[in-house]
Amino acid sequence: MLLRIIAAGRLKSGPERELIERYAERIRGGGPAIGLGPLQETEIDIRSINGKTAESEALAAQVPQGCALCLMDERGKALSSRELADILGRWRDDGIREACFVIGGADGLDRSAFGSPQLTLSFGKAVWPHMLVRAMLAEQLYRAVSILSGAPYHRD
Repeated sequence: MLLRIIAAGRLKSGPERELIERYAERIRGGGPAIGLGPLQETEIDIRSINGKTAESEALAAQVPQGCALCLMDERGKALSSRELADILGRWRDDGIREACFVIGGADGLDRSAFGSPQLTLSFGKAVWPHMLVRAMLAEQLYRAVSILSGAPYHRD
């Protein structure tokens, strides 16, 4: 199952980009053996888009039909790493070909642009910069691959 991050804004080189690339490489290394990966990114240039609704519609336009959709939102569900891994494993086992994780810009997402997502995920009650959320999400996706493959990376 392809893992895709669809995000508002273009991430330039720097520590966040390096982290995402590091975890994407790790997913490429271990994910295929268990039917997960690679990790891909779709970035939306939001400099000419005005407003949360228009930005969300531009993001939603990049979500392919039939994917499992997860919106990243501070009001979402806070899951443990193992719970997220279990969800990804179920989606994969159900024959879903792609899981898409959508990250909005500074104003968040207009949920009405996305219909009914399978999951709305939060990294806690704190508000995180969208660039940092991408890096944290990439790490959690790698952690899920690691958990599902039985590797000792994750410790409960």
